[in-house]
Amino acid sequence: MAEEIYFIKTNPNIAKINLYNKLCSEEETVLNFLDEDRKTSFEIIKTKVKDSIENLSPEEFRSIIHWFENEYKDTNSDQNSNEEVINQLYVHGIDQFYDIPPPNVKNFSQILADYQDHSQNSLSYKSNAENLSPFLIYGLFFTGLVSQFYQKENPNLLLIDFLKTEHKTIYSFAEDEFDSGLKNSENQFIDYSEPILHQYFAELYDLTRFYKGPIIKLHDY
Repeated sequence: MAEEIYFIKTNPNIAKINLYNKLCSEEETVLNFLDEDRKTSFEIIKTKVKDSIENLSPEEFRSIIHWFENEYKDTNSDQNSNEEVINQLYVHGIDQFYDIPPPNVKNFSQILADYQDHSQNSLSYKSNAENLSPFLIYGLFFTGLVSQFYQKENPNLLLIDFLKTEHKTIYSFAEDEFDSGLKNSENQFIDYSEPILHQYFAELYDLTRFYKGPIIKLHDY
């Protein structure tokens, strides 16, 4: 299975009804997507969903998503094959509102790793907008600098200029990381120059900056 990164918002009130009922009615199917001691794992997931879906571990979220993919993914369609999966997850309290597709997971993850190393701020799989936004702003600044260096078109210049005035420390950090890389090679960041990578950070920032609940970053293998 190719790597992807999902960003998820949850609705515990919907999940404790719709997802809980679906779990109860499809137990035998769900067990196929659990690891060791499947029956115990299933009962733990049910209990967590009944209490609050936000308590699920990354492994438990992955199991549920794989279950839904198996049931709803359109394997005969070349495009939008995940549309029904996303719709059904939403109906059951899991809003998979954004994803980083396989070709870009490595570069996105490396930018996250660099951010965590420099900032000494580990971004867990579950966070709020207050903790997530600095990373997204850093990613926006860093990929913006890369785009500028390789003379790529950038539709987010106004957003970057606006954010620079409010986040001078993060921008300085992005500049330092960029300049440090260039000392090694002018082609150090060629893989980061694709406009789509920059756009991921801009769109994620826009989709999460005013959100008050927890945001789950789920790395699927």
